[in-house]
Amino acid sequence: MGAILVQNTSWTNVERAIANLRRDRMLSLEAIHATSAPRLARLIRSSGYFRQKARKLKAFTSFVHREYRGSLTRMFRTSTEALRTQLLGVHGIGRETADSILLYAGRHPIFVIDSYTRRILERHGMASPRDSYEQLRLLFERQLPRDHRIFNEFHALLVLTAKLYCRKSEARCSACPLKTFLPQAVDRHDF
Repeated sequence: MGAILVQNTSWTNVERAIANLRRDRMLSLEAIHATSAPRLARLIRSSGYFRQKARKLKAFTSFVHREYRGSLTRMFRTSTEALRTQLLGVHGIGRETADSILLYAGRHPIFVIDSYTRRILERHGMASPRDSYEQLRLLFERQLPRDHRIFNEFHALLVLTAKLYCRKSEARCSACPLKTFLPQAVDRHDF
């Protein structure tokens, strides 16, 4: 649920929405599947775009019920490639969301590319804005051992580094643990 709720918002806002769902005993596939979209939207309001996200959550739970009789265990037994294709067919689930579900909830070995990862790669000259999501995902998957724990940890470290040092509006290159990997020609204060 978090992978859908975090779209276009901060995790802090998602935590509030999850707390509301938990408080009303709505933090399960069955409960979300059974409730109305307007009620669900009220509970997740803090996550922003709450009406759209309510529809996305309903679409996801309908998918799990229709295809896997409501069982996430059954769903995650499906091969990574097949399940990814299925998830991408669900309303409101794009590549980053599908891959987050697969990696973090399903423990499938697939690397998640997000704005933090892209920013670090671009600033270090390892990617350009023209590179596709799939190109960047494969860059990591070809270089790292195919293990969900490694992908999870590596992605988490990139997110933390971007939040602390490689910020969107203020890069802190001089304190960054990755500063030695910056291209020499880059003026480290131009970000």
